[in-house]
Amino acid sequence: MKSFHFKLFHSSFITLCLLALNIAGCQNAKENKDDNSMENSVAASNGANANAIILNDNNGDDYSPAIDSANFVSTIDHPYLTLKPGRVWVYEGKNEDGENERVEIEVTQETRAVMGVTTTVVRERNWKDGELVEDTFDWFAQDNAGNVWYFGEDSKEIEKGQVVSAEGSWEAGVNGAKPGIIMKADPQVGDTYRQEFLKGEAEDMGQVFSKDDSVSIGLGSYQNCLRIKDWTPLEPNVVEHKFYSKETGNVILEKKVAGGSGQIELIEIKTAE
Repeated sequence: MKSFHFKLFHSSFITLCLLALNIAGCQNAKENKDDNSMENSVAASNGANANAIILNDNNGDDYSPAIDSANFVSTIDHPYLTLKPGRVWVYEGKNEDGENERVEIEVTQETRAVMGVTTTVVRERNWKDGELVEDTFDWFAQDNAGNVWYFGEDSKEIEKGQVVSAEGSWEAGVNGAKPGIIMKADPQVGDTYRQEFLKGEAEDMGQVFSKDDSVSIGLGSYQNCLRIKDWTPLEPNVVEHKFYSKETGNVILEKKVAGGSGQIELIEIKTAE
């Protein structure tokens, strides 16, 4: 899957802090530098695994979420992750090679049954310098308690208009893959959880970092944002922070704070054509 899960974005993005951005946008770049310093300082003082999110499930071998389709609802209306069909979030940035990148996340009208659960199909498309390079369909569902679950993805890498790989694809209930929680019903600081699990292939984890962040991007300023730390043992030196706002019902900013640098931000919310 993608490194920016909501399962949304790729870690190759770098900060888009050009003259066209306002002072608030550039302030984000400064905060990103501060976050990098904080994470790297902790890693240096505590050892190579200082970034790790620790779960007591025997490295996933004991991870066995109980899934009962009767415990799921038909809509996803979590205030931080509101997946209403027809809604589209648009993100832009530049990658480390200087290529312009664009990501569009569309909540489709489609559903898919996974492990007996009716999931909402969310389409993610990624462009580099105007060329489509990935087209992915992700599957999400919300349970009665309000947790939003991630059940897998159908991912296709594209070159010059042709599909060249589906390597990132996986489906809960198939070949040992298991669903994970992408958003807790009532996230509390310190909460840790698996966002997905297919041993050796999909092992993203989340940790609630804070609930009262203020974030300024080109689109505006947002208060009381939820910050989630993302980490995977498959890339143990990389840490990313995602900032969710109730005003947008999704991620507004993602930044890498260890194992590199870069960020991507929301530029538009629209209705699918």
